[in-house]
Amino acid sequence: MKSKILPLFKPASACKRSLALAILLPASVMAQTESDEPFYWEAKNQITYNWQKHGSFGAAYSGPNSMTSGADKMYTFSITSHLGMRLWKGGEAYFNPEAASGVPFSTNLVGLGGFTNGEITRAAGTTPKLYRQRLFLRQTWNNGGGAEKVESDFNQLPGTVDKNRFVLTMGNFSTLDVFDDNAYAKDPRTQFMNWGNWTYSAWDYAADARGFGWGFAGEWYVGGNEADGSGDWVLRFGRMTGPKVPNGLPVDFAIGKHYGDQVELERSHHLGGQPGKVRVLGWRNRAVLASFDDATAYLQAHPGGDPQAFFNVRNGEKIKYGLGLNLEQAINDNAGFFFRGMKTDGRTETYAFTEVDNSLSTGVLVKGKSWGRANDAFGLSLAQNTLSADRRRFLAAGGVSFFIGDGALSYKPETIVEAFYNVRVTKNTWVTADFQRIANPAYNAARGPVNVLAVRLHAEF
Repeated sequence: MKSKILPLFKPASACKRSLALAILLPASVMAQTESDEPFYWEAKNQITYNWQKHGSFGAAYSGPNSMTSGADKMYTFSITSHLGMRLWKGGEAYFNPEAASGVPFSTNLVGLGGFTNGEITRAAGTTPKLYRQRLFLRQTWNNGGGAEKVESDFNQLPGTVDKNRFVLTMGNFSTLDVFDDNAYAKDPRTQFMNWGNWTYSAWDYAADARGFGWGFAGEWYVGGNEADGSGDWVLRFGRMTGPKVPNGLPVDFAIGKHYGDQVELERSHHLGGQPGKVRVLGWRNRAVLASFDDATAYLQAHPGGDPQAFFNVRNGEKIKYGLGLNLEQAINDNAGFFFRGMKTDGRTETYAFTEVDNSLSTGVLVKGKSWGRANDAFGLSLAQNTLSADRRRFLAAGGVSFFIGDGALSYKPETIVEAFYNVRVTKNTWVTADFQRIANPAYNAARGPVNVLAVRLHAEF
């Protein structure tokens, strides 16, 4: 039931009043008592600033969507309020206004499959822009099996729920609020920064260009039996809207015709006395998209023409689909391991924002208890992104997609190593130092490697 911090797109004058009110409120505001009864509400806020820099790197050639090979820097800034209210028994409403700004590397989001900053899709220039973020309802139907406590968190009110329950989320939210959770690699504001470490980088889930849509998601929880050691099960399913045009902000509300469907099965377990979870996710998009084969044929028939050939062959509904595996496993009370892997069909252009067809990522997260800093954390990860044969042919022919396109392609998988150390400075503030080394940026062995240094400041109140 835990929701993550991601944006929404449409400005509204009411947001300014709500955001100002929420910032003035304490971290947790209660209308009555911490209980499961109606008319309880909370307000929580966060601020994150992420500054990154890379030095010069080698580049045998560059194209329209190449990352700048000279030294460069970027930043993102966000301030978000999370307002939640329990309206009736089991019924909750949430509203998130957010102000965000940022400038990516190359002053444009290009040149990489695995973005170095999970918040960069919200970059909107140097002037912070206020958006209505999430606006959704959540209803829980309890069905016995014993009670478990739910802690207060962003977009999550405290209380108790049954181990056997059904949860329905409806409205404007992110697919990632419900699907693809992971205890060790999920939040780019407090954990790993790279895109491939907070969700599958190959998952082109239906959303607007900032990662949100309208739709619904159901979650069916079945509690395990502690006596025989069986774990809990969760089945999730949902449908979300996508953009009217690929990588666009306007939402296509024809959800019966153009959409993104996903189904996820989760099983919890214990290995060596330590908890873990396994998740299998399948997804399917239907939208008006161009195929890579059609775009490549257009380029070959029109030498010297528009390298963004997609616009000329986007002429009918296409299906995109993929399958992913997500693992999390505690090693001991101080450390945990994660793994994500996804394979997609790779035949059609980007729908929302990913230029990856197959992805792998793995790593460890270690808390600082063993060296006397229990609230610090260290993370180390390795990720690899690859392209389908169809997309490779398109890029090699000089094609340009939304985020990548060097004018040619000396293909190799894009490989990313990331390490970070997160220091808690005060009870509610953290500073993170991060390093990423990217080999073959945008899958091109003629460019790179790129070394990226970052400093992140994060506060919650």
